Amino acid sequence: MGGVPGGLSPPLVSLEHEELVIRRGRRSGAYTVVAVHSTARGPALGGCRMWRYQSSADGARDALKLSRAMTFKAAAADLRLGGGKGVICADPGRAPSGRRRRDMLLDFADTVNALDGSYVTAEDVGTSARDMAVIAQGTSHVRGLSRSKGGSGDPSPFTAIGVEAAIRACCERAFGSPELRGRSIALIGVGRVGSSLAKRLARAGAKLLIADIDESKRALVAKLPGARWTDPTSALLADTDVVAPCALGGAVDGVTAGRLRCRVLCGAANNQLTHDGLAEDLRAHGILYGPDFIANAGGLINIAVEIEGYDPARARRRVAQVGDTMREILERADTDRVTPLEAAFALARTRLGG
Repeated sequence: MGGVPGGLSPPLVSLEHEELVIRRGRRSGAYTVVAVHSTARGPALGGCRMWRYQSSADGARDALKLSRAMTFKAAAADLRLGGGKGVICADPGRAPSGRRRRDMLLDFADTVNALDGSYVTAEDVGTSARDMAVIAQGTSHVRGLSRSKGGSGDPSPFTAIGVEAAIRACCERAFGSPELRGRSIALIGVGRVGSSLAKRLARAGAKLLIADIDESKRALVAKLPGARWTDPTSALLADTDVVAPCALGGAVDGVTAGRLRCRVLCGAANNQLTHDGLAEDLRAHGILYGPDFIANAGGLINIAVEIEGYDPARARRRVAQVGDTMREILERADTDRVTPLEAAFALARTRLGG
């Protein structure tokens, strides 16, 4: 395993992973990371995230945390896949392009190959189907290629389908109906998944409050009837029916958990809570939390269908079942008098065999 400059202090995370590979690319000099949390149910599938981390240690921490979530996501969705995650530590400033980007992607392919098939990559934050095509030049362990290259293409619309289904299930539990018409929803982060979800929610008649750190995304508001724009903090703390975090993780911490004014918290972002104990705090404040790794499983399900032999209609049917899984989780939580997050972990652990 490659080293990380300056050592790792404080510790990365509580390690429970099968493998962690950190390499410095021979072409780009950038650090690439792959964390494999579990292959108990099959090869570890997880996207390749390209992000401007403060250090390679931060990138490794992110990979470790995200790969754990992928294990539970795949198991809860009853997929024959394990959990992993890949990270490319990009340069400070603008996202890399041209030859520099290509070299980083090919260096990441080398890291994927070092795991000899125990990890399969796909697109994630900061990468695209076009990037997967470059990675595929260096490794066969890649999915999510464009439709023209025999893959399933951009998985974000499928993630959005699943998140909408999960929000409906949460609204049914909280308000007695899955109907979204007239519901106020604050959506934070309108990247590929968030923008697709915003369009779906607008078509369903929801009243949207949209936020993103990128002011250029404000143009989306003009295209959605009745949508309004605000900043991410105001959206998170807005008096709405639903808050849907759809950007990077950690939106809810020990301070904001007590300041939320929504009835439902359910979105596309991974690791929305800075630690699992906040699920109990949310319940104490009367907020129904739809666990993120249940809600955002649609993209992973779509890739699983691609591995089996891609059929977009079958993928949509299976992704729509995210709502059924969320309903099962919420019912278990009520019956067992635990948080929905505890119920989600229990279901995943049962399918993992422990």
